[in-house]
Amino acid sequence: MGVRISFYGGVSEIGGNKIFIEDGDTRVFFDFGASFALRDKFYSTPFLSPKSGSELVKVGLLPDLRGAYYFDESEKYIDAVFLSHSHMDHSAHLSFLRRDIPVYCGETTALILNALNEIRPTNIEFNLKGINFRKFRTGDRIKVGSIEVVPIHVDHSVPGSYGFIIYTSSGPIIYTGDFRRHGQRPELTEDFIAASAKEKPEAVICEHTNMTEVDISSEHEVMEKLNIIVGNTPGLILTEFAYADVDRLKSFYEIALRSNRRLVITTRQAYLLYVLSADNRLKIPSFRDVLVFQKEKKRYFRWEQKIIDCCEAISPQGVSKRQREIIMCLPFFDLNWLVEINPLPGSCYILSASEPFNEEMEIDFNRLVSWLDYYGLPQYYIHVSGHITPIHLREFLKVVKPKRIFPIHGEYPGLLSRFLSDLGSEIILPKKGEVYKI
Repeated sequence: MGVRISFYGGVSEIGGNKIFIEDGDTRVFFDFGASFALRDKFYSTPFLSPKSGSELVKVGLLPDLRGAYYFDESEKYIDAVFLSHSHMDHSAHLSFLRRDIPVYCGETTALILNALNEIRPTNIEFNLKGINFRKFRTGDRIKVGSIEVVPIHVDHSVPGSYGFIIYTSSGPIIYTGDFRRHGQRPELTEDFIAASAKEKPEAVICEHTNMTEVDISSEHEVMEKLNIIVGNTPGLILTEFAYADVDRLKSFYEIALRSNRRLVITTRQAYLLYVLSADNRLKIPSFRDVLVFQKEKKRYFRWEQKIIDCCEAISPQGVSKRQREIIMCLPFFDLNWLVEINPLPGSCYILSASEPFNEEMEIDFNRLVSWLDYYGLPQYYIHVSGHITPIHLREFLKVVKPKRIFPIHGEYPGLLSRFLSDLGSEIILPKKGEVYKI
């Protein structure tokens, strides 16, 4: 029967990756994420939400595969799932899988997903209870039937991200996951590129998120820009960045130290630091070295109370009194705390987050601007993408020399195809649900 690849998500869209590889009787998914673009066509949280997993199959948010889900009593059909990283557009739909399907992921990914599972309210769309996580590190070799998978670390905007070399009966296949060469740890991606180049792969399945309005910058440049703004701002500095973007948290932490300020983060971010402290390979700030914003509530969740008890907490009134010595992460949905904080003249807001294509970054920019306008807060945008630039992607594919290229996780596969048309690889623009033989 040979090797067959099907794409059930990530086709002509950013995220929602679900890549299905069959080799004889072995069936493996690479990533099992949620498509937020497709979800938004049918649902609007909290007023219109799915009632069941079978409903998501009917509207096309989940692939129609018998023996894949906990709500289906058919015989198990999938042998394993491999996760490239913890972002929801790559992992959220694990919730619906049968619990006897093993999920292979990096140790850091398991830490992050388990922390998220504890933090987020339980609902049908994100509930990882009973998931069988099997953890790996770079260079491990995982055998599943006739498929052997070697994970190699890459740099991305969340720690613990991986690409995969997938050995099949038809030859090696490379899956990049989400990766970049301009972040804080480019040497990780260079390791992946070097390993991939040795394989002469039959196919490369690659992301191509950044194809229009590409911003070429680095975390070092982010630091330089932050240094200028923080050094010239006399009042409170507010910011928002993705919950799990540890690189950005480190940048703001270091800038706060340089400027004799304290970094204030949310309880969610502090809890993530607390959980990640179990991985001593990660060079991240200690959860004890930051201030934690303590919202005024009658009752705290157990995980919130744990953080408040072991960290140095600060109230809205405390932030208001110490504005000139603070850099504070204030997510969009917490902007009404500005009423208690009452920013001084000369304060500012730094948006340091990616495009709003996942659930962490659902920002209504008009409402954001209204709050900033009311309190006289100019907005700066300082960010570096978690995704590879077109130039770097072309260099990667030129070195690896795959026979076939399947572009996913991007909205402009046709543009990429023409951009790469002189490389000598067959470029296949996948269609959702179609089977491609290798």
